[in-house]
Amino acid sequence: MKSHTSDRIKIPPGFWTGLRQLGIAAHDVARKARLPLTIITEPVVTTAQYFAIWQAYSDLIGDTAKGIIELATAFETAKYPPTVLATYHARDYRDALNRMARYKQLCPPESLRITEEGEHCTIELEWLYTEQPGPPVLVGVTLACLLELGRRGTGQPLTARFVEFSHSMGDVHALEAYFGCRIRIGAKCNWLTLHRRDLDRPFASYNEELLEILTPVLDRSMDEQQRSRSITETVKWIMKRSLTGGRPDIQAVAKELGRAIVPCSAGLLTKTRASSIC
Repeated sequence: MKSHTSDRIKIPPGFWTGLRQLGIAAHDVARKARLPLTIITEPVVTTAQYFAIWQAYSDLIGDTAKGIIELATAFETAKYPPTVLATYHARDYRDALNRMARYKQLCPPESLRITEEGEHCTIELEWLYTEQPGPPVLVGVTLACLLELGRRGTGQPLTARFVEFSHSMGDVHALEAYFGCRIRIGAKCNWLTLHRRDLDRPFASYNEELLEILTPVLDRSMDEQQRSRSITETVKWIMKRSLTGGRPDIQAVAKELGRAIVPCSAGLLTKTRASSIC
């Protein structure tokens, strides 16, 4: 696994609360993951520890699909950190997804790549700072929460158009019932494909005043984090992401670089500050 100065992930307190609601004790997860019990109260963990925690949860609950559905639906919106809470008060589903993809960069290890084309919107899940694929249950929960975001925000029983997973996910029929579409296992990447028309649906939970408070803070943290990343690391990451989609478009890569690379002299984001936002 690659090491990286940004290899720091904060687990929101609501995560452990959600597990407890499912009848799974935090100390059982720590022991199953072969991690010290202090991991439960640690403000940040490494990617390896983060993956181990999710794998332990999957092992304890028994079936990957069950673990995905139960946690995605049981997690209370109020327990989410500011980076995710802001998405639930977006103007519409598209705004919410774009905010989610943007603010995910503040809290590695996953990254979301959104593509709108024709009648479809495809979201690809990628991993940062590691060549190791995330545990299947984490992959599933991440994609399920994106659909859950649309369902809770619009108040409508939205369904996905298609979902692809690279690894076995347990009870596929249960997942198809949850996502409302066909599930493909053994795909090259992990994808969630939505109906593009649903992205225009307004959010009943839209809160302009709250967004006016959260957005400047989160955007400022994003800018500071980008300044803290070296130009070399930024170029490598953008090129790698572009290559996964086939032949990279030079203009698209240049646009990404223009947004990402800013003068480093403007300041650095410390690990402590980054983790406090996630």
